[in-house]
Amino acid sequence: MFANVPTVLTPLRARLLLVLAVLLAVLTPTAPGALAAGRPETGATRPGAEVVAVTRVADRQVDLSVRSAALGGRTVDVRLLTPDGWNPHDRRHRQHWPTLWLLHGCCGDYTSWTSMTDVAETDSLRDVLVVMPEAGWNGWYSDWWNHGQGGDPAWETFHTKELRHLLERDWGAGSDRVVAGLSMGGQGALLYAARHPGMFRATAAFSGSAHPLLNDESVDRIMGFFAGQDNDPLRVWGDPVAQRAIWQAHDPFHLAKRLRSIPVYLSCGDGTTGPLDAPGATSALEADFNRQNHALAAELKRVGARHVTTNFYGPGTHGWAYWERELHASLPMLLGALGVGG
Repeated sequence: MFANVPTVLTPLRARLLLVLAVLLAVLTPTAPGALAAGRPETGATRPGAEVVAVTRVADRQVDLSVRSAALGGRTVDVRLLTPDGWNPHDRRHRQHWPTLWLLHGCCGDYTSWTSMTDVAETDSLRDVLVVMPEAGWNGWYSDWWNHGQGGDPAWETFHTKELRHLLERDWGAGSDRVVAGLSMGGQGALLYAARHPGMFRATAAFSGSAHPLLNDESVDRIMGFFAGQDNDPLRVWGDPVAQRAIWQAHDPFHLAKRLRSIPVYLSCGDGTTGPLDAPGATSALEADFNRQNHALAAELKRVGARHVTTNFYGPGTHGWAYWERELHASLPMLLGALGVGG
């Protein structure tokens, strides 16, 4: 009944309403624990992602705690290995740095590369910003299917959209990027380069899951990873038969044509005891990934890729000593793609 009655504000009443609005904004409490890492925020979340905490953990190493809408409002961490002269708070003279994304493997986290390798002491990386994002214990660098419902977790959206925009807007990341990863992260490096043409200038995969649809053994193995931590394995990509198109869209072998225009580095051992292993060590996982990488290399050649480097080094298992070595071996290619001297 009041729809057509105009509201008239006197100057005094307008000032009172303004004061009340300011007081409500200041006094409204925030949800306790909302900024805790890995926990959902209570109530509605903001769109996109935002940094809610910054921690300097070592020389040139900074951790960003990022709250992500793609991850259901949870807060996860991203480690930055910063270049010399990096100062994102200098608004007047802010520099944007070429960026190397380093992706961790299954059962690891955003600290894996700095805790397990000498990446933080590598002099050739003092002129680039190295981004090491959290990707979940077994997130597989994918927006999970979740039985057709989508939603949390959406790791691919978090990394390639939310985090990328955040880093380039506020933290000195430039638009020249390369990506590398190991095992699950090797698959992620290949997927991100293939599924987002133009985002990365080069990609490198060390012992990566390069063709999970190779055969039944490969499918069963990755389904076993999907089922880790009591997870429903069908949540990730669905059933490998019923949701075959989703599986193929996340299989680097089936995306080979999208990789033929950029430099690609593939390396893997054959799962037998190698020079960096304990006596008698073997790895059926590495043997499987070795077959997958050979298949991808052959497919890249078939589709006309001209910038593929392979190092199938024979004896060697699924371990950090090889991945550290392979990172160093691939850095000339990766940094060359960024125009940075290695």
